[in-house]
Amino acid sequence: MSTYLNETDAGRRIMQRCDELGSITEPGAGVTRLYLSPQHRMAAETIAGWMRDAGMDARIDEAGNVVGRYHSDSGGGPYLLTGSHMDSVVHAGCYDGPLGVLTSLDCVAVLHGRGRRLPFGVEVVAFADEEGTRFRTTLAGSRAITGQFGEDLFNAKDGDGLSVREAMMEFGLDPDAVGKASHRPDELIGYVELHIEQGPVLQAADLPIGVVTAISGQTRAVIKLKGAANHAGTVPMGMRKDPLLAAAEIALAVERVASAYPDTVGTVGFIKAEPGSINVIPGEVSLTVDLRSQADDNRHSAFRELDIAARAIAALRGVGIDINTILDLKSCPCAPGFVSQMTASVESTGVRPLHLPSGAGHDGMAMSAMTDIGMIFVRCKDGISHSPEESVTAADVATGASALLHFIENFQGRP
Repeated sequence: MSTYLNETDAGRRIMQRCDELGSITEPGAGVTRLYLSPQHRMAAETIAGWMRDAGMDARIDEAGNVVGRYHSDSGGGPYLLTGSHMDSVVHAGCYDGPLGVLTSLDCVAVLHGRGRRLPFGVEVVAFADEEGTRFRTTLAGSRAITGQFGEDLFNAKDGDGLSVREAMMEFGLDPDAVGKASHRPDELIGYVELHIEQGPVLQAADLPIGVVTAISGQTRAVIKLKGAANHAGTVPMGMRKDPLLAAAEIALAVERVASAYPDTVGTVGFIKAEPGSINVIPGEVSLTVDLRSQADDNRHSAFRELDIAARAIAALRGVGIDINTILDLKSCPCAPGFVSQMTASVESTGVRPLHLPSGAGHDGMAMSAMTDIGMIFVRCKDGISHSPEESVTAADVATGASALLHFIENFQGRP
């Protein structure tokens, strides 16, 4: 570890490793590193090597996660889990996910360099599939750790029709052994994650880091509208059954409904019109809806209101409608004790602690089924993420690393 720690600035050395990991990608702009791909394999082996250099026992587990254990002063656990995900969206930046993995790894490297062990172990995890980009899965890596890797994940398919089960075998994993990746609750004393904010709040407050209070719940749905395809020049406006115009009204309804509820956001991220010709009135349209809120009651009320509005819009325009909810995740509060301890850790860096929610989903949502969770955010430029333009500063990363190390070294468990 002496060579790695010769760079005395934690922010610079962590960012250098983020850049090195970011070079493991499919060709193209930014970083594209998908679950069970050759790039996943190369990144996992690289991270496992870094973990071993930092004094950890490391392995690629049965779901493709990388798990490194820095044992306690008595030689075992229980373990405080920390880390983040190593997969990406298509054309991502270098920091969404890997920054949390490599900052956690850096904290252990510092402890190892000092020859220090704690009364508990520290386990660093690089989750294999948080984004769900390739198979449209949800938190597959952390669900394996918590014993929730079920048939819905095994049967999910990528754009080429390859299932997760088949891709695992191609990767060199045994799907029937995935249960061995799960942890026992008595092995864990908590989960804490450092992550870029993916929003503009810290930048607006001129603060490098912040304390997360909760991860917002999510409802996702696909709305399909069926009208009557016809010639664009021959059907009078008043005689059309145009599903695209209905979709446009529904998209505006998403904005209106979400804006009416506190701490709630709504997004239409995808619209597809068929047959998709410039001179044809569309016959069928699909659109997605994504509603998020810290308050599950607000989210559910907003979705019910939107459901009513969408059906009314479709009826007025004479088009058929089908609304299929594909995801409903409850909000996930961070444990009050963890929030309190993280607040003290932020204060230890000389930064005013700001509490804020996460509008994005994280592996902590799955981990909360097994143990208490906490999170710390690091400022990112203009709140941009899921883009090659994603940017952080070495100074902010160093502050986040200092707060995370303070949290680990002073961790008191559940007050």
